[in-house]
Amino acid sequence: MLRRVSSITEKSTDTLKGTSLDIYRFLLKSNKPLGIREIQRALSLSSPSVAEYHLSKLETAGLVKRESGNFVIDKVILQNYIKINRFLIPRYVFYLAFAIVILSIEFISLRPTPINREFFFYATVTLIFVLIFAYETIKAYLKGSL
Repeated sequence: MLRRVSSITEKSTDTLKGTSLDIYRFLLKSNKPLGIREIQRALSLSSPSVAEYHLSKLETAGLVKRESGNFVIDKVILQNYIKINRFLIPRYVFYLAFAIVILSIEFISLRPTPINREFFFYATVTLIFVLIFAYETIKAYLKGSL
């Protein structure tokens, strides 16, 4: 059973590429059932058959389902994102915000008058974390994968 579940998840994530990913994200953001023509027009696809092809791929992978002629999200897969209402936010944004708050506290409240080695070390380490989380946030946002 565990092997079957992991193969379904692998198949679902393999399907989420290119136009299929765009359609999945659009359905995820819309939060309502959408028809093939609505999806085709919204994403500027060349024809409804292109939208139907990608929707059938998503349906086969178990990510969307058909309800009275329209398509809705059946399974939500968010690897690097958190869904808040209609927005998909990279999860690293929260880590980045936390690291920036810690760095601000270090510079505003904890800064000694003569800057010593310990303060420089802690501030440098925190700055490195800020840079890493900023890089990961930008990478997740530009990659656009789920």
